[in-house]
Amino acid sequence: MRNTWFGQLAGTVAGVALVAGAAYAQDETADAPALEDSAEQVSPGSDTRFDEAFPDMVSQPMVQGDLAPPGPLVGVWSPADAAALIAVIEGIAAEGLDPADYNLAELRSLAASGQSEELDVLASRNFVWLVEDLRDGRTPMEAREQWFVVDPDRDIYRTDKLLAEALESGDIEGTLARLHPTHPDYARLREELAQTPEDDAETRKLIRANMDRWRWLARDLGSQYLITNVPEYQLRLTVNDEIISSYRTIVGKPGRTATPQLAETVEGVVFNPTWTVPQSIVKGEGLGERVLGNPSWARANGYKGTRGENGWITVVQQPGPGNSLGRMKLEMPNPHAIFFHDTPSRHLFDKEGRALSHGCIRTERALELAITMAILGQGASRDEAVEIATSGEYTKVMIEKEMPAYITYFTMATDIDGEMRTFDDIYGRDAPVLASLDQPRVDDRSNEIDDEVIVIENDPRGEA
Repeated sequence: MRNTWFGQLAGTVAGVALVAGAAYAQDETADAPALEDSAEQVSPGSDTRFDEAFPDMVSQPMVQGDLAPPGPLVGVWSPADAAALIAVIEGIAAEGLDPADYNLAELRSLAASGQSEELDVLASRNFVWLVEDLRDGRTPMEAREQWFVVDPDRDIYRTDKLLAEALESGDIEGTLARLHPTHPDYARLREELAQTPEDDAETRKLIRANMDRWRWLARDLGSQYLITNVPEYQLRLTVNDEIISSYRTIVGKPGRTATPQLAETVEGVVFNPTWTVPQSIVKGEGLGERVLGNPSWARANGYKGTRGENGWITVVQQPGPGNSLGRMKLEMPNPHAIFFHDTPSRHLFDKEGRALSHGCIRTERALELAITMAILGQGASRDEAVEIATSGEYTKVMIEKEMPAYITYFTMATDIDGEMRTFDDIYGRDAPVLASLDQPRVDDRSNEIDDEVIVIENDPRGEA
């Protein structure tokens, strides 16, 4: 039954791809606005190119669920339970963690002496540390650069309840094993770690760092979701752990326009979007005055401008083949103003290195993705979505079924062909994670996300 459903879904996506391809072919032959076929739209009044501009990308402080519930977490440990905990710690290197973090020698000594209050305290403390590291990740927040994902697992798998369940059932190993990420890539990395020789310390550390990155996310990502690995320049649409379709991406340039790591929800699909031009271009580059002073040029380029009572000029680029957002964008509200969208400069997807944007993620075959999302989210039937997409009119289709979107950063992962690969660390985010693995485990570590607030100025003239 599942295979039949999956085949029908794959057939639907294939049909959508044909429709979207035909629509894009029309773009190539239509009387598009007078835009250069270059990396981006030509900046008015100059020969420099500029990227589509977005609202400011702002990283706001966030607080995750409590790492430690109120009160001391101490249970009564029998020698048998303590022996089971010791066995877990002895084998924890297989999960990319370090047995030295969990007082192994002292635990062995106390367990050999029989039940005691000292054993209860030490065994409970190390069980809690294992829960935190397996559930939340060992890497402290200050080493997670541009990481803004609120992990729900702290509330779903409460430390106090896990401790009580483990001691009541006696299944110490099974209770802790419930915390492992369910995504197949975590298991693949674990296998890769087991197959990597001990003397290849550099590779082993990279595997461990990327295993930990999976623990930063929710243990279960959901039944259907979008996930993009920024250094891979790929986006996947996944249903029941099966990749329905994959799309090449263009991501943020290194530096202050690097794409952050997020877990958000797609709420709708905007077909044939408009683009509100930011004031850095309207005023700073003189676009506003040119639009108002040269109506025929403005119409040819799809711009509409208005001057307010305060003298400020607002410029909006209308839907069309040359619109800077292309034929669609996914509505994904977040404080960073990051979203997935199309681009009229589709030849850029042929580049090998595609860190070219100002934070947002441009998506190959975006119209195909948009139609598929509208259908999967039950916001429209196939025929309705195709009609809306090809109408040329601005239309927002709300998604009724929740669709999470994960923007991740893995430098070792399974690629779209199913092969384990390493990817360039385009933003230099590996170094602090790798360094944290060489440091002692951080106790009572902060769970507050307080990375630097970044306000993006849309000045892409340095783009190659």
